[in-house]
Amino acid sequence: MAFTLEEVSERGMKMASFEIFGLQFLLSVIGYGLIARWYVAPRLAALPLHAALVPLLFPHAFRHLGLVFLVPAVVAPTLPPAFALPAAYGDLLAGVLALAAIVALRNRWPLAIPLTWLFNLVGTLDLLYAFYQGISRGVGPHLGSAWYVPTFLVPALYVTHFMIFVTLIRRSR
Repeated sequence: MAFTLEEVSERGMKMASFEIFGLQFLLSVIGYGLIARWYVAPRLAALPLHAALVPLLFPHAFRHLGLVFLVPAVVAPTLPPAFALPAAYGDLLAGVLALAAIVALRNRWPLAIPLTWLFNLVGTLDLLYAFYQGISRGVGPHLGSAWYVPTFLVPALYVTHFMIFVTLIRRSR
């Protein structure tokens, strides 16, 4: 359904943006969840724990892309810093921890599994905090072209975080 600018009030546009955002996020989670269940999980189940965790960590190694929330040419200047700063630097921290966990797992270092737990807890809490801040501060209309980060990339991160938790809990025993 298309609207002209005259037909949509500012409040109506924000509501439409929020609903579109929610629908895109939900459908991305469902899509990634199906890929994970039907294609990824069965293949990882056959691998040893260290080898199974590495592919799940790789998407998080690119979380430095969250720094885009600090780039004025990408996001609106009205994007609240209270959202942008913790989201950007939290993603950067999670990405560095993911890279460290990948190296540790590949080299079978004794701290590989604890480091993976640390990454997964920090990374999950970062996403949950950013999600909460984004909704409570209504950041959707201020995301600009960074809109695709939370609607397309973040759902994949949630799914892989979940898969890492499940893998660690089931196979670390």
